[in-house]
Amino acid sequence: MYDTIELYRTFYTIGETEYMHKHTYFYQFLEPVSKELMSLACELENIIFKSPRMMLTHARVFVENVLKLVIQAENLSEEPMTNLKERIDFLYLHGYITSDIRDELHTIRKNGNEAAHDSRMFRYSEALSSWEAVYKVVKWYVEVYGPVNFTVPEYQDPSPDLEQQFDITELEIRLKTLEKLLESSVKKLSNGSAEKEAAVTSIEPVTKPELPGFTTIRTISYKEEQLEIPYFLRDAFLLPQRFPKSETFLIRLGAEQQARLMSELPKNLEGLHKYVKRYNEKNDEIFFKELKTFVEEEKSRRQLMIKRPGELFLFYKADFIIVTQNLAEIPLTPDEFAGIPNLLRQLNEDEMETVGQLPNELVILAKYENVGIGTVEKLFEQLKAKQ
Repeated sequence: MYDTIELYRTFYTIGETEYMHKHTYFYQFLEPVSKELMSLACELENIIFKSPRMMLTHARVFVENVLKLVIQAENLSEEPMTNLKERIDFLYLHGYITSDIRDELHTIRKNGNEAAHDSRMFRYSEALSSWEAVYKVVKWYVEVYGPVNFTVPEYQDPSPDLEQQFDITELEIRLKTLEKLLESSVKKLSNGSAEKEAAVTSIEPVTKPELPGFTTIRTISYKEEQLEIPYFLRDAFLLPQRFPKSETFLIRLGAEQQARLMSELPKNLEGLHKYVKRYNEKNDEIFFKELKTFVEEEKSRRQLMIKRPGELFLFYKADFIIVTQNLAEIPLTPDEFAGIPNLLRQLNEDEMETVGQLPNELVILAKYENVGIGTVEKLFEQLKAKQ
C-alpha cells in the first residue's frame, strides 16, 4: 500500500504554512541538518502523551538512523553491524561516541525493545525519559557532525497537544512513513548523493498534515488517474444519494455486497461494472469522477467540523448551514417551508418536528416516497434563507 517515496511525501504536504504556524515543535531546529530527522522527531513529540509505547518503540528507530548517519560521515563499513546494539558497541569501542552517549543510546534501545514486546502499560514518565535521552543524542550528533556555528537549543519538556487528536492507527502510519523517508535519505547519503560531512539531505521539506485524519491511507485509481483516500474516510459509507449520476449503479453494487464502504472499493475501479448486469466502463468512469468530488467534499466538511467544534451542521452536497438554536427550533411545517408539503408530512410522521431533528446529511431525505433531490434542494435553500 505504501510503495513509493513520492506517495510518502504527499502524506505530509497538507497545510504546511498554517499548521507549522499554529503548532511549534521543539525539533524544528533540526531542519538545516536533516528535514527527515526533524519530521520524525516532531512526530515523536506529538505522540508522547498519546501513546508512550509507540513513542518508545519509534525513538529506537530514530537513534538507529542517527548512528547510520554517523557511520556514513566517518566512512565506516556497515557490514559488521546488523542491529542497534552492535552499532552502539562498535562506535563506542572505536572511540566515535563517548560513554555518556553510549549509555543514553542503550537506554533508548532497551526502552524501545521492551515497548515493542511487553504488553504492560507504559507510563508517560518512561516516554519522557527516552525523550530526554533522544535530546542528548541529537545534541551530540549536531555538535559533532552538523553545520558549523549551529547552536542547539536548551532541552525543553514537551507539552500535550490537546487540539491534534490523531487516531493511534493513523499515528502508526505516519511514523512508519517518516521512518521510510528518513531511511531513504540515509541511503542516498551512503550512495554519495549529498555531502556526508554535514549529513544534510536534499529532499524537499516534509511537513505534517494540518488536521488529524488527513494521512493518506490508500490510493484508488482509474486508468491514468489516481485518488488519494484520507485516513478518516477509510471505512466511510458510500451513500448512493451522494453520487447522483451513479446512484442506481451503487445501489445495484450494494445488493452484491460491493462498494457499500470505501474499504470495499478495489484498488483499481476499472471493471467494477462487471459485478452487476447491464452496466459498462462508462459507469466506472462516471463513478470515479463522482468519488473524487465526494472525497473533496468530505475533506472540506471535516476541516470545518474540526475548526468549529461543538457546532451543528446541515450538509447539502458541497454547501452547509450552521444550525443555531433559533434555527433548530423552527418547526417543519408548511407555514415555515413552502412548496414541499409531501416531504414535511413524511418527516413529521417519522417524528421529525423541528429543524434541529433533521439529519446532518440532507440528501438522505430523497429516500422518502415521491421526494426527489429537487425537493431536498428547496428545503435547503429555505433553510439558508432562514439562517
